[in-house]
Amino acid sequence: MSGRPAGASREFGVREESRLALVRGQGARFWDAEGRAYVDLGATHGAGSLGSGHPDVVRAITEQSHELLYLGSGYANPVRTAFLDRLLSLLPDSFARVFLSNSGAEAVEAALKIARSATGRPKVVAAMRGFHGRTMGALSATWRRELREPFEPLVPGFVHVPFNDPAALDLAVDRSTALVLLEPVQGEGGVHVASPEFLAAARAATERTGALLAFDEVQTGIARTGRLFAFEHSGVVPDLLLLAKSLAGGVPIGATVTTEEVAARFRGTHHSTFGGTPLACAAGLAALEATVRERLAERAERLGAQALARLSSLVPQRARELRGLGLLLGLELREKVAPYLARLQSRGFLALPAGATVLRLLPPLVIAEEDWADGLSAILEVVGNG
Repeated sequence: MSGRPAGASREFGVREESRLALVRGQGARFWDAEGRAYVDLGATHGAGSLGSGHPDVVRAITEQSHELLYLGSGYANPVRTAFLDRLLSLLPDSFARVFLSNSGAEAVEAALKIARSATGRPKVVAAMRGFHGRTMGALSATWRRELREPFEPLVPGFVHVPFNDPAALDLAVDRSTALVLLEPVQGEGGVHVASPEFLAAARAATERTGALLAFDEVQTGIARTGRLFAFEHSGVVPDLLLLAKSLAGGVPIGATVTTEEVAARFRGTHHSTFGGTPLACAAGLAALEATVRERLAERAERLGAQALARLSSLVPQRARELRGLGLLLGLELREKVAPYLARLQSRGFLALPAGATVLRLLPPLVIAEEDWADGLSAILEVVGNG
């Protein structure tokens, strides 16, 4: 007989035994088994920028599944080539090479290996409050102690500096530094926006010392912040750009994009068995085309501005601060956020935390304007009434 308690989850690492079970999705809405609808204000953690069931992505997956599901990277494939060409066409001309994987953490791991190999140096400078993933290298770059401590010792050579402190960053970057790894907006860390001065200081420090600069845009990339890529807000172009989440419309994918010059200096090998499968690339190509054609960056900027205007009335009465870019927003409360998330869920809206006190909004960029307005009204009601 099994020793597993009745009703316990079979998933490793899942603690809640009473999680909401969702069985169907369309656009920015989900439904449970009883047919109750929920509006996605962040349930997909930014991976669902096109929502559920986007017709272009569904069509691409269906057609590609009939042609070729899997092919190793040792062989060329027209779908992979088309996806890479389209991705690079949306980026500055300095970017020329892409390593494809399956997730944001894998994109970070590839960047760490590329930087150490290309520079011959060990040190990585990251930011306090930053989050880069849960694999050992990505976790070493992540700041939160409670995430790190159970798995120590982690990978050596990582140091953390205060976010948006150009002087501290400049002091930390020296000629032993391989990589400066930053998020243009810290999502998991509480939705803190990097100042243009901070990112410019990172660019100057890496150029002064010969280190490389990487922007982790796993959450901010692909139109989330009101630009196709968040670094466009500052005009600072990195040497490595890390993408995942919404890059393929919800199909697992990760991308580490770099320059020809950095790629030429790489020594050693790196590989991902399932990185860049025809299925993922077909979905990615469809997702990129839909994002550009539907002008979702502009839409994110407009809907985000609406939210900032409406929710600002909560500051300072019930909240400490409202911050963000586009449709990546954080409302920092004066108390724990969990009860407020539960109240929103009971009203049919699914948001998520960013730390203990921040209510984070990451809706699909295709969310219906009525649903977005209703979601903001629910937040005003729930938080405003305490």
